[in-house]
Amino acid sequence: MARRPLPRILSNGSAQIARTQIARSRELARTAADSATDVLHPLITITRGLRQLASAGRRRWAETPKDKRGPLLFLVASLVLVVALVPYGPLLAVVTVMGAAAWQGRDRTPPEPDGPDESQTQRLQSLYEALVPYFSTAEDPAPVYAHGGEWEKAFAEHEFDDAGRVGRLVIRYPAYFPDGEPEARARVEQLLAAKAGRGREYHYAWDEEGNQLTVAVLDPLPTDIAAQRFVTAPGETVLGFTDPAEEPRTLPLAYGEEQRDVPPVVWRTGIRSTEPHLLAMGQPGSGTSTLLRSIALQALHHGDVLIVDGGGTGEYACLTGRDGVLAVECGLAGAVASLEWAAHETERRLVAINKARQAGDPPPEDTRRPLWLLLDRPTAFAHLAAADGRKDPQALLQVPLRHGRAANVTVVVAEQFDSAEALSEAVRQHTRARVVLGPAAASQVRAVLGVRPHTTPLDQVPPGRGYARLGSGAVHRLQVPRTPDPYDDATSEADRQAVEALLPSRTTPADAEGVESTPMATEAVPAEAVAAEPA
Repeated sequence: MARRPLPRILSNGSAQIARTQIARSRELARTAADSATDVLHPLITITRGLRQLASAGRRRWAETPKDKRGPLLFLVASLVLVVALVPYGPLLAVVTVMGAAAWQGRDRTPPEPDGPDESQTQRLQSLYEALVPYFSTAEDPAPVYAHGGEWEKAFAEHEFDDAGRVGRLVIRYPAYFPDGEPEARARVEQLLAAKAGRGREYHYAWDEEGNQLTVAVLDPLPTDIAAQRFVTAPGETVLGFTDPAEEPRTLPLAYGEEQRDVPPVVWRTGIRSTEPHLLAMGQPGSGTSTLLRSIALQALHHGDVLIVDGGGTGEYACLTGRDGVLAVECGLAGAVASLEWAAHETERRLVAINKARQAGDPPPEDTRRPLWLLLDRPTAFAHLAAADGRKDPQALLQVPLRHGRAANVTVVVAEQFDSAEALSEAVRQHTRARVVLGPAAASQVRAVLGVRPHTTPLDQVPPGRGYARLGSGAVHRLQVPRTPDPYDDATSEADRQAVEALLPSRTTPADAEGVESTPMATEAVPAEAVAAEPA
């Protein structure tokens, strides 16, 4: 009988256990090696010294002229004879040689300084003086922060990087500082980011119980992750990748012939999702279209996709006519028609699911396949619709946004900051998964995510770099995988091949793709049937 392969969960668990055992074995071997080094340190020192003395003797013999080597040998032989005849001479000679070897083989590495050097002390004192106005008050009888005070009392721990800049700092602050107010925290964080060194991202951990603030420099997120097939379950979408300290789960990713485990930011959709819809905001060129392409390529593995491109730049032409892509619309008429069909399809699914539940049957098969509505810059159609006397396409998203979770319909909207005010109330209210990409002020990030991130935003970031927050969860740093338009001339050959490898086969000619080829539901749905369905 052929052996059945173990489930992937068990395989992953066994691999994790094996890695843990290997790590423990390495730690045990390292501890044993350190203990043996401590015990054998005198012998190692003497051996090193004897080797150095022997090397010095060989160099001395090689530098001696040949006509003087004979008298030198006679002198050495005489000394050996005298030592051998003197009482306790051999013992004293051995002790002398061992002492010389121990002195010669001593560790001459200069010891590391116990405290910071002069430049580091000056930097810490500058930070301390800058914090005095924020952490001091005139009513404090024994202030820790005072002009001309000692920084050692305020900074519990400090570390510096190779460039001499602050790498980690633990700051004590008085109990009367309002650390529960976001504005007070923001002022201190902005000051520390400016004084500790610009151009880096800092993580701020406020310990309100212990009155301590830990400032740590974050490593840059990897920007070389190309589009690929991620190991996820149905209903899971990888938005990007984050710091290892924020996400315990990792995904195996291919880097050419190598493979690395990187922690992802996974967005879960479907009937049991608490954040069924997503809103991505950013500046032009920040990577919101790249995020939508990455989501579309992942969604096509298990569902159907309908794309509305309000920018009209043809960024999604590679998906036209592909298997599972219902339509790629760049015009107002096509966008309105497609979204009207999506609204009717959502209502049809709700009615079918409601009837199946009342009859005690499982949901029909045509309602289980996920339907994704991806809209890039939908506000661009607002003034066109008003001038043409048509309905704003965003108004057609009311039903998919409100009832999409029950009908297995997911809406993803990408918009720019300069058009954020044109977003409809339904989009703002029902998109609880949020992403901010590109350079953005702290106020903009807070307006989209609802809270300030625990890190400092940078002025210059690579495309696809930003923050993500799923519902009321924590704010994660995010780097979207490289998913460029394969038809763009600026796309590298490696990225083009990576995206084209994920594209489904083309089943419909590009010129024949349209709304007419999409099975649109024209049957009217009773309003009471939709109202009876829970959101």
